[in-house]
Amino acid sequence: MEIISCHTARNCSIVNFRGVNDLNRHKFELPLRRKVSFYNAIGSCFRLDRLRLSRLYQCQSSRTMCSLDSYENVDDSSVVSENYETYVPKVEIPSLPDKEDGDNAALISSCFWEWKPKLNVHYEKSGSENSKDSPAVLFLPGFGVGSFHFEKQLRDLGCDYRVWALDFVGQGMSLPFQDPTFRFRDGNEDVLDNGEIRFWGFGDETEIWAKELVFSVDLWRDQVRCFIEEVIQEPVYLVGNSLGGFVAIYFAACHPELVKGVTLLNATPFWGFLPNPRKSPKLSKLFPWSGTFPLPSTVRILIKLLWEKISDPRTIAEILKQVYADYSTKGDEVFSRIVKTTQHPAAAASFASIIFAPKGQLSFDESLTRCRMNNTPICLMYGKEDPWVRPVWGLQVKRKVPEAPYYEISPAGHCPHDEVPEVSSFAP
Repeated sequence: MEIISCHTARNCSIVNFRGVNDLNRHKFELPLRRKVSFYNAIGSCFRLDRLRLSRLYQCQSSRTMCSLDSYENVDDSSVVSENYETYVPKVEIPSLPDKEDGDNAALISSCFWEWKPKLNVHYEKSGSENSKDSPAVLFLPGFGVGSFHFEKQLRDLGCDYRVWALDFVGQGMSLPFQDPTFRFRDGNEDVLDNGEIRFWGFGDETEIWAKELVFSVDLWRDQVRCFIEEVIQEPVYLVGNSLGGFVAIYFAACHPELVKGVTLLNATPFWGFLPNPRKSPKLSKLFPWSGTFPLPSTVRILIKLLWEKISDPRTIAEILKQVYADYSTKGDEVFSRIVKTTQHPAAAASFASIIFAPKGQLSFDESLTRCRMNNTPICLMYGKEDPWVRPVWGLQVKRKVPEAPYYEISPAGHCPHDEVPEVSSFAP
């Protein structure tokens, strides 16, 4: 187990509870970059990325300093003093390239893929010009965000890998571009001054293309499968944050032939409340509505009240301040992108469909068990200051998959890939 502690804004330490030699022995490691070794005073060997080291002298922006230390025979749950910097070597991690760093940053392309009628999937990609031998990596976002949340990784990893980031249907820029319902009765309660309907999905009947449409984890699992088969066209390394982590491990359990490895970033360990109709057909019949369109009248009233609150920019800002350890420097762009998404006429009904959608056919634990049976490599990475998915959840996963490397980053909250992208990219 490794703990990465950022003692200052740009200073961190890595503690390897199992010994330094374990740090780069994991079979999950992407098999692309050439390695260079160096030794500390006690002879332990570390392996660093030659390409990343070369970029240390190219990037002119700030650096992150890391110290690596080894502790033998220390239990994962133990508390270790952080006062050990007197004898450990320092590792300089370059900051990831930003938008203006054209020479060192991969170009990001914004694309749409027509998956189903009226459902165009938005995704971003980089590194498509790289060799076919370079690994394919697919990032899956959390609830309420989209592919934009991984643009730092796209700019960095796209220099060497072929990288994609996906917007789940019903989120981000993959919301329906047409109202999934139509209206028999005229009404002005949901009509804006310009004549446009404020809330899509609140009509009287479902459009043919939206029959049985529910924004559920089963739908997202199928979306990922089709995207890999039709767009990427080869097995991938999956990286998922929060909800994206749940979908990643669920997908890997169902389609191991399309997955080379999974990295979970503060993955939510559960999703959905209503029973799955395939897994529990009799029980699911007790619930008359489970996320389809149009929304029932009683649900519309509830969602309108709830949506007014959660789509308020002040509420969004408050939530981000909770989940980001340092919102002041990391959250502004995320905030603006989320606010823009909430202004889409399909956003409220899509939110309702997601909240009331049934569970997946497999639970998180069942997916983990299947992945372990299939020998799917798993890497665990958790921000220590996450108020929602606390590291205790990651440690529970670690106990169930003891061979998986576990990294705990501090200070970092629910989105370590966005808060400390250089550390989260370096650690595995």
